[in-house]
Amino acid sequence: MTQTLSDQQTGTPVPGQAHALFSQTMGYVAVTAGLFALGAWAGRNLTGGVGIIAFIAAFAVLIGMRFATRRSTELTVALLAAFGLLIGLAVAPTVAYYGSMDPRVLWQAGGATALFIAGFGAAGYATRRDLTAVARVCFWALLALIVVGIVLIFVHIPGADLAYSILGLVIFAGFTMFDFQRLRTNTDITAAPLLAASMQCGVRTVRPVSGR
Repeated sequence: MTQTLSDQQTGTPVPGQAHALFSQTMGYVAVTAGLFALGAWAGRNLTGGVGIIAFIAAFAVLIGMRFATRRSTELTVALLAAFGLLIGLAVAPTVAYYGSMDPRVLWQAGGATALFIAGFGAAGYATRRDLTAVARVCFWALLALIVVGIVLIFVHIPGADLAYSILGLVIFAGFTMFDFQRLRTNTDITAAPLLAASMQCGVRTVRPVSGR
């Protein structure tokens, strides 16, 4: 008991709590991934316009999770499930299009994403260096990348697509490492749904980028 209090006061993660957080977060990730797959299958005949609406709804649910986590863990988990389903519906038209053209692209993108997350996730979990600064830089870099992406809709720049994809992978490599490091250093079990949502955002972003 004394050791536990000492660990909490000094910020040192308690092994049992860290393990519980890791297990629960990975469980949420698995369930959300299953709901994503269900949404992608159920929405295979949807139009692109409906996909955009589902994406906006998923983003709204993600924001709602930030407020729900302070009030109810059950509500946060329910919103996480809704997020997984909605983001699956959002990408369903794109997945169906590539699947009809060349199904191998989907398998290759999925495999590359799994290797990407596993590699950088393991690196982030194992590193002892505080990656908070890395996450802060990645956040601002992501905002800049979004602005560039909007510009590229209207302006054609040779080689911009490749550079955009590479920069996107670098940014989300940093986010992935930071998220997995938080699994080791954080002991707040109520943070599990938010961590799972953050990882899902990274996975869903890396997959289309890696498939380019």
